[in-house]
Amino acid sequence: MAAGVRARALPAAESAELERRLAGAVSGEVRFDAFTRGRYSTDASIYQIMPAGVVMPRSAEDVAACLGVAAEQGVPVILRGGGTSQNGQPIGSGLVLDCSRHFDGVRAYDPEAGTVTVEPGHVLERLNTRLRADGWFFPVEPSTASRCTIGGMVGNNSCGARSLRYGKMSDNVLGLDALLHDGTPFHFGPTGNDADGVAGSRPVADLARRMLALAEAHRDEIERVYPRVQRRVGGYNLDSLIETRPNLAHLLVGSEGTLAATTAVTLKLSRLPAHRVMGVCHFPSFRAAMETTRAIVDLAPVAVELVDNNVLVLGADIPLFRTTLADITRGQPNCLLLTEFAGDDLAALKRDLGRLDACMGDHGFPGAVVEVVEPARQRTVWEVREACLNIMMSMKGDAKPVSFIEDCAVPLEHLADYTDAVTEVFAKHGTRGTWYAHASVGCLHVRPILDMKLGGDVARMRAIAEETADLVRRYHGSYSGEHGDGLSRSEFVEPLFGARLTRAFEAVKDAFDPANHLNPGKIVRAPRFDDRRLFRFKPDYRVAAPASPALDWADWGGFGPAVEMCNNNGTCRKLAGGAMCPSYRATREEQHLTRGRANTLRLAISGQLGPDAFTSPEMKRTMDLCVSCKACRRECPTGVDMARMKIEFLHHYHARHGLPLRERLVAELPRYAGVAAALAPLLNLRDRVPGLAHLSERVAGLSARRSLPRWGRPWREAGELAHPQDVVGEFRDVVLFGDTFNRAFEPENLEAAERVLRAAGYRLHRVGPARGRRPLCCGRTYLASGQTDRARAEARRTLAALLPYVRAGARVVGLEPSCLLTFRDEFLALLPGEEARTLAGSAVLFEELLATDLAAGRTELKLADQGGRVAHLHGHCHQKSFGAMGAVETVLRRVPGLDLRVVESSCCGMAGAFGYRAETIDASFAMAELSLFPALRAAGPDDLVVADGTSCRHQIHDGLGRRAEHVARVLDRALR
Repeated sequence: MAAGVRARALPAAESAELERRLAGAVSGEVRFDAFTRGRYSTDASIYQIMPAGVVMPRSAEDVAACLGVAAEQGVPVILRGGGTSQNGQPIGSGLVLDCSRHFDGVRAYDPEAGTVTVEPGHVLERLNTRLRADGWFFPVEPSTASRCTIGGMVGNNSCGARSLRYGKMSDNVLGLDALLHDGTPFHFGPTGNDADGVAGSRPVADLARRMLALAEAHRDEIERVYPRVQRRVGGYNLDSLIETRPNLAHLLVGSEGTLAATTAVTLKLSRLPAHRVMGVCHFPSFRAAMETTRAIVDLAPVAVELVDNNVLVLGADIPLFRTTLADITRGQPNCLLLTEFAGDDLAALKRDLGRLDACMGDHGFPGAVVEVVEPARQRTVWEVREACLNIMMSMKGDAKPVSFIEDCAVPLEHLADYTDAVTEVFAKHGTRGTWYAHASVGCLHVRPILDMKLGGDVARMRAIAEETADLVRRYHGSYSGEHGDGLSRSEFVEPLFGARLTRAFEAVKDAFDPANHLNPGKIVRAPRFDDRRLFRFKPDYRVAAPASPALDWADWGGFGPAVEMCNNNGTCRKLAGGAMCPSYRATREEQHLTRGRANTLRLAISGQLGPDAFTSPEMKRTMDLCVSCKACRRECPTGVDMARMKIEFLHHYHARHGLPLRERLVAELPRYAGVAAALAPLLNLRDRVPGLAHLSERVAGLSARRSLPRWGRPWREAGELAHPQDVVGEFRDVVLFGDTFNRAFEPENLEAAERVLRAAGYRLHRVGPARGRRPLCCGRTYLASGQTDRARAEARRTLAALLPYVRAGARVVGLEPSCLLTFRDEFLALLPGEEARTLAGSAVLFEELLATDLAAGRTELKLADQGGRVAHLHGHCHQKSFGAMGAVETVLRRVPGLDLRVVESSCCGMAGAFGYRAETIDASFAMAELSLFPALRAAGPDDLVVADGTSCRHQIHDGLGRRAEHVARVLDRALR
């Protein structure tokens, strides 16, 4: 096995010494605990190697110190960005440096020259957001743009969908600042004319001359062997050194951190085109699409991207993509080619779409182009394309599309024959493949569906890889066309490049890194790519906990498979757009990330973090900042539902450690709310009498900086108790569900809802529990502390009361998203079966009810003109998760003269009890400061603030001193 990818752990004494020395040498964080190391043991590949430790450097000086200390102790160093690599590049048994947390600044920006210099941890989308204001962008845009770092892109020589016009990283990197294995700093850039391309010590200059001489000595072999396709990122870029004016930095681009540690990258920027248009080309067969690609490329588009049938079928079942796919497809195509044109003349681009339509007609597909001209529509289409991999990874079960021949590239004239041949290879070995991505440059991402837990499938993977490599050679292509070599493909460097060039690559490695300390085992002297000791699912992998799950996980095949749905794609690391993952956006720590939690859970339940790790305090700290926003439920393309997993975890954790007083106080709120209302004058003193708030913090852990909800008179529902036979069975019959929070603290919201519903012509049926006087409850407060048995009892009680009315034709309407949507989510996991599904199908939010019936013309609301008053709408996370934000927007836009402005924000940070805790209140306010608070500070003093979540309203009150209202109050006031 190659050095640096060994599976053995660093001896305890050596590990402790390394940690001690690093802690004294760097200003960044040093983490050597098993939980942190486990979170950095994987990327988006099939591999898992436990590192010796993790450092989060803040500067080039920190990186240099790490190189020095690690070299003295003989420990390899692996630099890491977003951890989204497909082939195991940023993992190994050495010291991992996570540059994404702190080492992410912008060092220089010249908008006149169109250049920018950034540190390696800078995220691409963040950079382009900044550049956009000046009309620039960095055009190498992988599908992971929302979370990939510039350093990682340099390491892999990334390409992106628009490489047909803009090229890959090596075409857009002007220079690199880096450190040699011993921490020696240097700069590489273009040579010739007014620059020699080298800045640094004499040994660095000597090294540069040796590299130029090495490339020249192998010129004939380079010109004969290197594939003549744009998408070639395998091996080292010796071909860049035989150019007329070579740029020495390009030798480091694509070197996967095996030659030097990058500390800054200077990029060449491109002008943003004024307009883009897209034609969605429909094909009846995959072969037809491949045969037509070359003709489409001849029309000079910016991109031609394949979306195959797997994506069309699986994506239609994912709420986030269903609407977009329905919008851009006509009939039932087998696959699509997304063809983009870009430029400054919109009329000319529309003519390009006409030429595209004519081209399709010439090839036998008339009328097979759906034009997408509107920028907003184009964005949603690109979101589907960018999620292709993750959509395919959403397949249930252990067999998944596996990355190892992920990005082979062949000349376009061979593309159809090559894809047919690979498909035959799959069939020969009893599987099938998924295809998507860059048809424009002959680089289709293909993944055979295999189960990496099975030795037989691992053997099939080996056979498929070897036969595909033979095909790539036959068609004069590149075995590694975009995602680099890593652990998956480094073994195939010599078969593809030959012995002579492979020895040259080894000479490059030895010249830069003679002791083999930098990311060893990648590109040269690699281990076998199918060595199962390096896999995430090693031969002895078993899931042991939890033995008795508290929730139903049948849809995933069990709790273990549900956790394993995380394929580390890192979508949860995005810093803008959507809502996932708010705790990561606030802390930028892998620990507080959906991916980080899922990896930790997987390692814990499979026994890789020691006995009882699943219910350990360390696991609790990993889950603590999960605010159960459910954004991952909707936005994670592979369906990781961390909110539900947290309920499962807390059930087992509290069963072992007991339930703290604070958790009991919150959980039992529905039970004592009636008594508390009678004691309102006394209980409300907490926020009025000096010292009581601090006392509550010491006794119950409720932060003194947070006000408590004010008790008052509870909601008194109008009318007598109804009977199921009172339901007529038409749309007008509704049951208004009074959740605990609105009932006890804001009854005016429920009263407003009653008036609006009656004004709209609905019949309200008052429903009470079968036994006792305590109001019905969704069990949300019990779920929040993992008390699933208590929550299940509440679910049974509520289901028994509501089900007769639902079966008679009534709909159950609620105001609080976190409560009402429990009927559509957790009830199904607490009480799986037909009864819970029946209730879930008839449970709607107040705004969903109105939006649906107003659109259908079944009801109407006569609302007064608001005279142009501005209303800022903040959506509750659960509204977003269940796709209900469109409904509240629709209803508010029905109000005449109301100027609605939607706040683009993630979680408000309150998240029920989370925002009350003394230990999490800082994180709570930090989440609000990401986007919500800044947006509302800019609002006018007389503007309305609308927020349907009781927690959201409380956060806005405490953080900004502003009053936010439920949509029911806004509509009620407009009625009057």
